[in-house]
Amino acid sequence: MNLDCPLPHTEDEVVLLGHGAGGRLTAELLDTLVLPALGGPPGGPLEDAALLPGSGELVVSTDSFVVSPLAFPGGDIGSLAVHGTVNDLAMRGALPVALTLAVIAEEGLPLSELRAVLTSAGKAAHDAGVPVITGDTKVVGRGAADRLFLNTTGIGRRIPGLEPSAARARPGDAVLLSGPIGLHGIAILSTREGLGFEADIASDTRPLHRLVQAIAPYGAHVHTLRDPTRGGLAASLNEIARDSAVSVEIDENALQVPPAVASACDLLGLDPLTVANEGCMVAFVDPAAADGVLAALRSLPEGADALRIGEAGTSPEGRVVLRTLVGARRIVDMPLGEQLPRIC
Repeated sequence: MNLDCPLPHTEDEVVLLGHGAGGRLTAELLDTLVLPALGGPPGGPLEDAALLPGSGELVVSTDSFVVSPLAFPGGDIGSLAVHGTVNDLAMRGALPVALTLAVIAEEGLPLSELRAVLTSAGKAAHDAGVPVITGDTKVVGRGAADRLFLNTTGIGRRIPGLEPSAARARPGDAVLLSGPIGLHGIAILSTREGLGFEADIASDTRPLHRLVQAIAPYGAHVHTLRDPTRGGLAASLNEIARDSAVSVEIDENALQVPPAVASACDLLGLDPLTVANEGCMVAFVDPAAADGVLAALRSLPEGADALRIGEAGTSPEGRVVLRTLVGARRIVDMPLGEQLPRIC
């Protein structure tokens, strides 16, 4: 049974912040406007990266970054732009081959800030082992942009035997999470609004391709990979449940929510499941391979806290359920719109 209730349309509709939040409004915008306009099939799995036509191994992804503030505990827009695109490639089982980087700067932006951001991006690319091979720079008038926006496009090459897809999760799969959730979104919000949490919370932004490389020996046993960025873990699990026609049940006891993140979410009325992350991934794997995949994840610093958090089932299709600390069950819905704007 499909319980989705489509939002009504009117002739005077406008773009909302929520259309860029990675939740239901984003999905609706893609299905009703973007994909039909560009000739894409509506309702299909929306992957983090796409296979290049005519190539069985090359993968491409593009992303734009409008995070505010430009710098935050744990990173800045430059490193975030590199990590975000490297990670999108990795979620399709690809290692990065090359990046492009485009700059849209507002007139009046101090050159020292631009230099710091680009230096950070260059270091992040070097650390990830991927060259930035081309780019573009545009400057717009004061007030036509908010200081600095970046766009990155990445080309990757798939690791042989590894073909994860949002549509490949299967009933019985173990659901694994590589690390704690909520750090990035709360770090951004605290810095932007001056809430004071940044002393205890830093963004988890980092590249994840080495984690994917570590689990590559499990090949076909790795069905789905997704990094829960906009919309958090809730959005990623709902997308996978929808695209794979499975149910998902996760255990609140198994989720790692850092105490400072939990406190901030309690104070602000946020659900950690919907808060963005930039340095962890969720994996759906064959249960027989789950222990081996966990061991491989834990062999690297970025996966040291990896845990099994749940499993996929058969019914009801497309439903995500949380087993709470007191043993109850609650539905985890796809977030509707924008809780935390401009977090990436």
